Amino acid sequence: GIKNSEQVEVSSRRGKIQLKALVTDKIKQGIVFIPFHYAEAAANVLTNPALDPVAKIPELKVCAVKIQKGG
Repeated sequence: GIKNSEQVEVSSRRGKIQLKALVTDKIKQGIVFIPFHYAEAAANVLTNPALDPVAKIPELKVCAVKIQKGG
């Protein structure tokens, strides 16, 4: 498995980023949380650019990703 502070690559069908993992039991297994405000690992490149038709806001909270060691 992935260890704490290990370099990982997180990818979706829209893009990929490299960052250090923070492994914790505070988030369920199979769930990934990435803050959006770090330029060096811009999580927005992983998300869908489509906007909600009514609110006109992007869906930034849900995105299927794959995590691999390295990067």
